[in-house]
Amino acid sequence: MRLLYTEKQNRFRLEVREWLAANLPRQPLASFDTPEGFEQHRAWERKLSEKGFSAVTWPKDLGGRGCDLIEWLIFEEEYWAAGSPLRVNQNGVFLLAPTLMEYGTPEQKARFLPRMATAEDIWAQGWSEPGAGSDMAAIRSRAQRDNGHYVVNGQKVWSTRAVWADWVFGLFRTDPNSQRHHGLTFLLLPLKTPGITIRPIKQLNGLPGFAEIFFDDVKVPVENRIGDEGAGWSIAMATAGFERGLMLRSPARFQQTARQLVELYRRHREEADADPGIRDAVIKSWMDAEAYALATYRTACRLAKGGHIGAEASTNKIFWSELDLLMHETAMRILGARGELMPDAADGGDIGAWLDGFLFSLAGPIYAGTNEIQRNIIAERMLGLPRA
Repeated sequence: MRLLYTEKQNRFRLEVREWLAANLPRQPLASFDTPEGFEQHRAWERKLSEKGFSAVTWPKDLGGRGCDLIEWLIFEEEYWAAGSPLRVNQNGVFLLAPTLMEYGTPEQKARFLPRMATAEDIWAQGWSEPGAGSDMAAIRSRAQRDNGHYVVNGQKVWSTRAVWADWVFGLFRTDPNSQRHHGLTFLLLPLKTPGITIRPIKQLNGLPGFAEIFFDDVKVPVENRIGDEGAGWSIAMATAGFERGLMLRSPARFQQTARQLVELYRRHREEADADPGIRDAVIKSWMDAEAYALATYRTACRLAKGGHIGAEASTNKIFWSELDLLMHETAMRILGARGELMPDAADGGDIGAWLDGFLFSLAGPIYAGTNEIQRNIIAERMLGLPRA
């Protein structure tokens, strides 16, 4: 594939590049899994929104830039190449927002999206539950209709960004007699609502990137429901498609990691070449990152012509999660025992963020639906194989 950009697209790329060069924080932000870092990242999201860059594909009247998918890919390439901060509101911008665009009422879009674009509201996700894991059809948290409210009871776990976020979106069972995919409803809840208790969960690095959320007779207005009552499963599957498909993990993220891996290999080539498998893994990482980028451009062009992704999102999710793991495992092999040191250790040298990235990459085959589940989806929906 040969990529040729229009004059308009090249101008947009230059605008993004120059704006980032002028506005990027001069010092790295603290981790957004700390109180200080969370607010630093909120301020950065607000800065992005001033140019419509926090949500480039959204309509301008909702806080976006009105870009198409190709321009979004260009933006992401420049964003990651510049070493820009991670996105603290990715649950909202990349997952809930496309869901609202498709299923929300005009009033809901006007209410939630502009505040999301400016990071006035940062969103957590409330899918997993104890005993359910990746099987969202096993959700048991209840939401009972009481006139103009739902009364919510239950528990969510592994809720990303919930420790300091403002809102959570999730699925709740509104029909107590329903089973599996039926009787589920998609609700939006402010996390400061009376009856909500949040308990942080520490990650491998010791920081609370997740939380448990407990709901005890929490009142949620009916207007905070997305779509019809009982239609939550299909809406949540659309959200999961956005998570596994294009928006959450742009190819530029992995291309940047692949470039950094190549540079790491070059600096340590003499030691690394003692294991010929390392060189092969570096080459494969770079090739796979480029292949994923080209495949994403092809998908974006197909979507622009009215196509759709569907179950193909599962193949994307498997590919990028296993690529991310391969790249970070390879970096750990290059660094050897030093790779186990923290970045600020006296003998850390150039280990940088590789250890933190490696720990995070281990979760890639699990979050957004385990890769085992994704392979079942591919087998059944794409290949037409019978259920095991």
